[in-house]
Amino acid sequence: MKITPKTKISEAMQESPKVTEILFEAGMMCCGCPMAQDETIEEGCRAHGMPKKEIELLIKALNGEK
Repeated sequence: MKITPKTKISEAMQESPKVTEILFEAGMMCCGCPMAQDETIEEGCRAHGMPKKEIELLIKALNGEK
């Protein structure tokens, strides 16, 4: 599965345990948050004040890209 900014956080976390680890490292403690069920990665990042460039880098990391 290719993770995009529009991917729901819950769907991404189901893909791989590594996704949850990367989100934690980025300061997003989404695992236990009820919002993770319906919130997209982009929405979660924006809620945490993450700028667009950081969101792009996070998406790359979630997809295993450098």
